[in-house]
Amino acid sequence: MNPAYEPLRLHVPEPSGRPGCQTDFSYLHLSDAGTVRKPSIDVEPSDTADLARGLIRVLDDQGNAHGPWAEDVPLEILRKGMRAMLKTRIYDNRMVVAQRQKKMSFYMQSLGEEAIGSGQALALNIDDMCFPTYRQQSILMAREVPLVGMICQLLSNERDPLKGRQLPIMYSVKDAGFFTISGNLATQFIQGVGWGMASAIKGDTKIASAWIGDGATAESDFHTALTFAHVYRAPVILNVVNNQWAISTFQAIAGGEATTFAGRGVGCGIASLRVDGNDFMAVYAASRWAAERARRNLGPALIEWVTYRAGPHSTSDDPSKYRPADDWSHFPLGDPIARLKQHLVKIGHWSEEEHAAVTAELEAEVIAAQKEAEQYGTLAGGQIPSAATMFEDVYKEMPEHLKRQRQELGI
Repeated sequence: MNPAYEPLRLHVPEPSGRPGCQTDFSYLHLSDAGTVRKPSIDVEPSDTADLARGLIRVLDDQGNAHGPWAEDVPLEILRKGMRAMLKTRIYDNRMVVAQRQKKMSFYMQSLGEEAIGSGQALALNIDDMCFPTYRQQSILMAREVPLVGMICQLLSNERDPLKGRQLPIMYSVKDAGFFTISGNLATQFIQGVGWGMASAIKGDTKIASAWIGDGATAESDFHTALTFAHVYRAPVILNVVNNQWAISTFQAIAGGEATTFAGRGVGCGIASLRVDGNDFMAVYAASRWAAERARRNLGPALIEWVTYRAGPHSTSDDPSKYRPADDWSHFPLGDPIARLKQHLVKIGHWSEEEHAAVTAELEAEVIAAQKEAEQYGTLAGGQIPSAATMFEDVYKEMPEHLKRQRQELGI
């Protein structure tokens, strides 16, 4: 060993909060509402480096809207966004209870992240294709997908539209532009880029929206997707949901400590934004900007959504084992529903009375859908898709050997 040097050592990132101590959120690099510029949609990717470091915000702590990103966000969209977010949270709460009652095997809620999926869904066209992860049920709520089929999928019952072949919460709704969710993390990112490329090859006008979490950016598919999106200028929005935690590892383990996830897009030649994911107005405005860029053949955009996973990773997780139990209450970007509500009340287009009435209306809708879905069975009831379905949807024309096997089973 050369005495002129200290021994080599590795750096292992540590979270800024552990159970029993309050998290220091100063690592987030926040910007004041309205201070981050809005570039033209034909901006060169290299000229978005400052946007990948700052944080696009519209709403301040008092519910006021500021800056260029606040322009042209219609009131109708704000009200639809409020309903979609409320419906998502109510749905999540009911389904977590149903899982605890053993009516389904598993559930993953999106508590604290409702603005991201609903805001982008309302910014896209209904025929644009979303390639989501397992925490974007708000896309389906914003697109008003019927709840009964969704709940039957969770219950794995005889009316499950996916015939029991997918883990609960891994929906597939082609008519709503919602591609089949994959349990193999990051696969949907490269698939979204490929779908966008196919749309361009066909000369269509539909774009793709791909989603990934901060932890899964460490997967090779993430980097492959960025390469293909950059090289071919694929018409796709690349969404990185930085909710600070993967299953139980802090976002710094995936590379978010010394840089931002949006910065990776700039390095790959992709226009990139870093956005307050708990600010519905910022989500909608940034999504519209990225969608317009893709639709006008100006190339892809990568958006890092800074948010917080307020609940467990799933119903199989206990986050109190690895982070402070009250973390969300200290998260500086707040609750997306409360923030939009505050703004709408301030401008005179929402009230406490309307909030209570809409909440009650949506709760009744979710309860009615759950009751109807449970008529077709729950996990505990044994009313599952027929075993005959295992032979279906594999080949366009069922081959003879499978027909014989099905006959031998007497189904």
